[in-house]
Formats: sequence, structure tokens, C-alpha cells
Amino acid sequence: MNSSAPLSGIQIISLEHAIAAPLCTRQLAELGARVIKIERRLTGDFARHYDSRVRGQSSHFVWTNRGKQSLTLDLKKQPARSILHRLLAGSDVLVQNLAPSATDRMGLTFDDLCASYPHLIVCNITGYGSSGPYADRKAYDLLVQAEAGFLSVTGDPDHLAKSGISIADIAAGMQAQAAILAALIKRSQTGAGSRIDISMLEAMVEWMGYPLYYAYDGASPPVRSGTDHASIYPYGAFRTGDGRTVIIGLQNEREWQTFCVEILELPELVTDRRFADNTGRSANRDALKSLIEQKFSQFTESRLAARLNQAKIACSTVNDMAAVWNHPQLLALQRLVEVDTPAGPVQGFRPPGNNNSYESVVGAVPALGGHTDAILAELGFSASEIDALRASEII
Repeated sequence: MNSSAPLSGIQIISLEHAIAAPLCTRQLAELGARVIKIERRLTGDFARHYDSRVRGQSSHFVWTNRGKQSLTLDLKKQPARSILHRLLAGSDVLVQNLAPSATDRMGLTFDDLCASYPHLIVCNITGYGSSGPYADRKAYDLLVQAEAGFLSVTGDPDHLAKSGISIADIAAGMQAQAAILAALIKRSQTGAGSRIDISMLEAMVEWMGYPLYYAYDGASPPVRSGTDHASIYPYGAFRTGDGRTVIIGLQNEREWQTFCVEILELPELVTDRRFADNTGRSANRDALKSLIEQKFSQFTESRLAARLNQAKIACSTVNDMAAVWNHPQLLALQRLVEVDTPAGPVQGFRPPGNNNSYESVVGAVPALGGHTDAILAELGFSASEIDALRASEII
């Protein structure tokens, strides 16, 4: 543990699986917290088995679980719950994203725990919240994308498109991390723990702010426009002469004039009524796109990007995953780091928050139950008692 990291000395117990809670607690571990991940005996977090793309290990699991300790417990059995309570007595935060009502059945709600552990912060991550007509529904990432309206604004006019990443899970995990940090600050002021309720739906709706307000008070919503921006043009993907794609974005009239003169070499477009302002350019985007791609077809992607950058027109290339691993900017910023895993070291990326007063903690990805014996020994269990717990299938 990094003694200078801001969460050094903070212990977090997590009853977690999939993405939302594990991503939340991974980020807390990178801030110096000790995160003890409670996993099922034999199988563990089901995200361990999503795929085998990282040296036989799950890409999802390697991404969201570095820096943690893994303790296996069968929480359906009372002795395992007693072990959990001994851990909670010395912990600061309990995070859980189990199935709806699972913590209720095990007596692990905030109301159940606050009398015994008044300092404890309990963070519940759910799909749709702990009450209301959707409370008991299963909530997978794609389903929440749909419920939150995200699918209505992605894709093209003829096809819906989901996000290529687990965006609803990620939104919930990020919101949960921020809420836990705020609760720790609040506890430092009052001495009391608190309950945090985060739902994937609420977190995703927060990220939907622009399209929601765009459609405020019954106004028409943004149309699905592929890689184009729904209301700004030109802002999106354009083909180049070598069959590749470049992304450009123009935000104001000064950039539009520069684009017409230096890139398109059609200064007359500046005064063309069809394109005189962003509203006109959006309304006449088909005609404008034809003019842009006619010019772009004269250049390879690399030559066009060089011209755009020289003119200070915002642009980017469309990178695949291999290109991101080798991105010159990420390499220049020294973002790659080696991460230990049960199958050996792999590359990873440093946490994006750079603070000059401490180093983020990038720990190993745990083997299933890899810390069980050590954690139980800390709690005072002898080697023979640990063996008995294992024989009884408690751990």
C-alpha cells in the first residue's frame, strides 16, 4: 500500500461482480485503499469467465480488478457471514452490487449494519434503484442504455447502435466512486457513516443531459446521425482518398472560414447562403458533405491530417485497439505500466488522474481466493481453523 496515497489506511469490503462495482473499487484501490473483494467459492466473480483474451484471463476482469485482494466466502452459510462481520468491524466502506434484495436476505443493509458499525459507509449499486416499479428488474448494460434513452440518439436514421463499451456500468461505477469519496469527507466531519444508493439508470440519465435538454418541454429530440453531430456541422467522419476516415470538428465561424479558405480552397463558400451559419450547414449537410469529400479524396489520411493540423482545424484519426496501445501521445506521457496477474505480467494503463503529491497504486490482479488464508490469519484464525473452514466449504 502506498502510504502517501490519499486513501491509505481505508479498508473497503466489496460484494461485487461484473463491471460497475469492480470499476468503482479499482479506482479506490488506486487511491491507496485496501480493497477486499468477496467472491464465490470455486467460481468467483462471473466476470472472470466472460472471455479468455488476456493470457487466458477475462479482459473485463483484468481491467476492473487490479490492486485488490480476493477472499472466497459462501455467504449463504452463517460462519461465512460471521467472518464478513469481523471484517466489517475494521472496515470503512461496504460496496455491493448483488442481485436485488440479496443484501436484504443476508441482513447486510445499511439499517441492519449501522447500529453495530456506526462509522460504516454502505454503497449500494443497483440497476434501477431500491424502490419503485423497476426495482426488482434485472439490469444489464444494454437494457439500461435503452431505458435511459441512449439508444434513441446513437446509430444512424435506420439503425440503433449500442455503445461499444459498458457505458451504463461505467457511469454507475464513476458516480459511486465520487459518492464514496464525498461520504468519507463527510464522515471526517461528523464521525458517522452513511448510505449511498447509485443506480445505473440514474447514472446513465445524468450522462444524457445534452439530448434530454435538447428535447426539453416537448421539443423534437436529436436525430440518430451516425458519427455526425446532431446539431453542429461539419462535425463527424469523412472519407479520404486512400479509403480511410478522418474526423473533423468545427465549432465556430472563424474555424469555418479557415476551413473554406485553407482546406477546401473554396473561399466562396464563406458567403454561400446555404452555409452562412451552423443552422444552414446542418440543414444542407448532404450538399456540404459532397463538397468536403470531393476535396478530401485528393489526399491520403496522413497528408490530410497534416494539413488540418497546420490550419488548426480539430481532427483525429479512427484508431483501432492496436493503434491505441501504441498511441504516440500515450507513449510520450508514459501511460503504460506493467500489471501482475495470475498468468504473468501484462500491460495496462496508469490511472488518468495525475497528482504531483502521490503516486497512484497499480496493484496486481488477484487470483480467486488468493488472499483468503492471509486475511483470515489477520482476523485471528489459526491454520487448523482455516483448514476446517475450507473442509466445510465455508471458504
